[in-house]
Amino acid sequence: MTKPSLPDLLHAAVSAVGGTERPGQVAMAEAVAEAIDDNSHRLIQAGTGTGKSLGYLVPALAHGERVVVATATLALQRQLVERDLPRTVEALHPQLRRRPQFAMLKGRSNYLCLHRLHEGAPQDEEEGLFDQFEAAAPTSKLGQDLIRLRDWADETETGDRDDLTPGVSDKAWSQISVSSRECLGATKCAYGAECFAEAARERAKLADVVVTNHALLAIDAIEGAPVLPQHEVLIVDEAHELVSRVTGVATGELTPGQVNRAVKRAAKLVDEKTADSLQTASESFERVMELALPGRLEEVPEDLGYALMSLRDAARNVISAIGATRDKSVHDEDAVRKQALAAVETVHSVAERITAGSEYDVVWYERHDRFGATLRVAPLSVSGLLREKLFEDRSVVLTSATLKLGGDFNGIAASLGLSAEGVEGEDVPVWRGLDVGSPFDYPKQGILYVAKHLATPGREGTRGDMMDELAELIEAAGGRTLGLFSSMRGAKAAAEELRGRLDNPILLQGEETLGELIKRFAADPKTCLFGTLSLWQGVDVPGPSCQLVVMDRIPFPRPDDPLMSARQKSVEEHGGNGFMAVAATHAALLMAQGAGRLVRASGDRGVVAVLDPRLATARYGSFLRATLPDFWYTTDRNQVRRSLSAIDTTAQADGK
Repeated sequence: MTKPSLPDLLHAAVSAVGGTERPGQVAMAEAVAEAIDDNSHRLIQAGTGTGKSLGYLVPALAHGERVVVATATLALQRQLVERDLPRTVEALHPQLRRRPQFAMLKGRSNYLCLHRLHEGAPQDEEEGLFDQFEAAAPTSKLGQDLIRLRDWADETETGDRDDLTPGVSDKAWSQISVSSRECLGATKCAYGAECFAEAARERAKLADVVVTNHALLAIDAIEGAPVLPQHEVLIVDEAHELVSRVTGVATGELTPGQVNRAVKRAAKLVDEKTADSLQTASESFERVMELALPGRLEEVPEDLGYALMSLRDAARNVISAIGATRDKSVHDEDAVRKQALAAVETVHSVAERITAGSEYDVVWYERHDRFGATLRVAPLSVSGLLREKLFEDRSVVLTSATLKLGGDFNGIAASLGLSAEGVEGEDVPVWRGLDVGSPFDYPKQGILYVAKHLATPGREGTRGDMMDELAELIEAAGGRTLGLFSSMRGAKAAAEELRGRLDNPILLQGEETLGELIKRFAADPKTCLFGTLSLWQGVDVPGPSCQLVVMDRIPFPRPDDPLMSARQKSVEEHGGNGFMAVAATHAALLMAQGAGRLVRASGDRGVVAVLDPRLATARYGSFLRATLPDFWYTTDRNQVRRSLSAIDTTAQADGK
C-alpha cells in the first residue's frame, strides 16, 4: 500500500474541522514532517489564523511514532484533546488505516487524590479535610466547595481539576490533592489501583500523541526523573512562553509560614531534640524575615546566611530521623510521614541552594502587605538547561504566532540555548527558522497608531493627557475596546476615571472571573474591558466587539524586578546590550501578543493604539514595531479618530 501524501492527509483533516486550507498551514506541515524525518529542529512562526494546530498534528499523526505536544495554556490543551485531535484522527483513519490514540497528561497535583479525599489531609488539626467539612459550615464558600468536590469524586472519570465546572478555590483543591513529593506511590496506597494520576500516566504510555503543559515538560527536564513517556518528537506550541514557564518551575521560595508548617508536621515523627533544633532554626529565620526589605541580594547577608545554614542542617537531621522512625500510634502514618518529608525536603533544598551561592542563581526578597516576606531564588538563565535537556535525542519543533523579535528568530533562539541560525559546532543543536506568515491582510485590516504627541510616561502619577486620549479613542470607536495596561494600578485608575466620563460600560479584570468578563465583553459592542498580563495573551474575541486595542505604555519589566535586572546586568558584563536582550525582548513579546488580539478573523477591522510616544521616537522603537503585525502605521490622531468612527458606523450598519 502506498503511503498517503501529506497534502491529502492535511486536506482531509482541514475538511473534517470545517476549516479552509491556508498556504502557510501547508508550508508548516511540510516543515514539521521534514524535521521529524531528518531528526532536526525547527522554529516556526505561524500567525493567527494559520491553523497551526493541524499544521503540526497531521504530520505528527502520520509519522506513527510517539509525539509529545506541550502547550502553555489550558484553553489550547482542551482544544487539542476535545476538538482537534478527535476530529483529525477520524478524518485520517481511512488513509492511515489506523486510529492513533491520544491522551492528556498533567502534574500530579492537578488530579483528585482518593487517599486524601477518604482518609483526610494529614495536616495540622485545624486544617484537616473533615474538620473543614464540619468547621466550614456548608453555607461558607469553602464548605460548599468541599461538599461539591466530594460529590464530584463519585462521578468524575478523570479526576482532572480542569474538568470540574465551575472550578473551586486553590485552598479547597489543596484539601483533596497531593504533590508528587507527598504521594505515597501506587503500590503503597490503598487507593493506588483507582488513582486518577496513575491512570492518566498509563493512558499516556499507550498514546501516540501525549498533550501536556510547559510546566510538566520543565519538571521532566529539570528533576531528572522522567515524567513523560519516551518519545521521538516534541512539539512546543505557544513556545514564546516556554522560558518563563521553565524559570517558574526552577524557582525556589521560603516563607516563615511554610517553614513553620514543616516544623509542625515533622514534630509528631521525630524525637524532641531533633524537633526543637528545627523549631529554633525556624524562629531565627522568621526574625530575619521580619526585617527583610524587597529587592535583590547580590550577596546573602550574614544574619540570613546563618539562619539558612541552621535551617539546612536542622532539616537534614529531621529528614534522616523521619526516615528511621515508625510510630503506629500516628493515624495513617505513611501519609503523615510522606507529607512531613515533602515539607521538610523543600525547606532543606531551598536553604541549601541559597547557602551554596551559585553565580548562576539570583536571590531576592519580596514583600506582600498580607503575607509578609518571601525569599526567592531563580536561575539567572535557563538557556543552558534547555540546550542540554530539550534538544537531545529527539526532534523538537517550537511554534507560536510570536517567535520573530525585531525581524528574526535569533533573540528567541538565544533564550532557548540555541546559537544563531545556521551556526554549527560540537554540542550546538542546529535549527532552522520558518515564518509561514498569516492569512490576514494586516495593512488593510488594521492600523498601528502611536500617540506621538503625548508626554513620555513616568514611573508614578496619573497621566492626564493619556486619559484624555483614551477617552477620545473609545468614544470614536463606540466602545469595542480592549485596554491592555502594564500594571493593575494603571488599569484600575483608567477604569475609575473613564467610568465617570463615558457612558460605555467598562469591565475591569479581577472584578469577575476572566471567562465571565470576556463573555460579557464579546456580547456587547459598546462595552470595554481593561486589564493586565493575562488579557495581553488570553483574549480571543473576533468580530466587532474588539475593534480597538489600546496599550497604555511599552511593557518593559519594572526597573526593580530582581530577576530581569540581574539578567540584563549579566548580558552587559559579557559585552552584550542588556537592555535590548532582556527588557526590549520582553516588551516586544508582550506587545506582539497584545496586538494579536485585534485581528482574529478575516473580516476583522480595527486599530492598535499605543499611548507611549517612545514607540515612534526612541531608537528601540523600530525593533518593537518590527515585531508587531504589519499594520498600516500612523501617528496622526485625527486620521485614527476618523478611521475608528468609520469602522464603528460600518459595524452599526451591519447591526453589530
